Amino acid sequence: MTTQVRIELPAHLRTLAGVGREVSVEVEGTATLRSAIDALEARYPMLRGTIRDQVTQQRRPFLRFFACQEDLSHDSPDTPLPEAVVSGKEPLIVLGAIAGG
Repeated sequence: MTTQVRIELPAHLRTLAGVGREVSVEVEGTATLRSAIDALEARYPMLRGTIRDQVTQQRRPFLRFFACQEDLSHDSPDTPLPEAVVSGKEPLIVLGAIAGG
């Protein structure tokens, strides 16, 4: 089973990949955060290492994952994505966090 997942990227990653605000990737099997990011990095190799560490596969600091108004950043990367994302109604959002004082 192949699923089309829409992914919204923050400005700095859009610039790096040379894409617009939203991209669409094909995910094989169950659509999870891990499989969606795997598909994104396969399609846009210049993003490898920018969203998650290439060795540990852990999310990079200052990046968050959201879908359906829920923060998925601390969920297991193998948790299935919400149905609204799988059906294409909602995008998976990669959001650059803002820090400062």
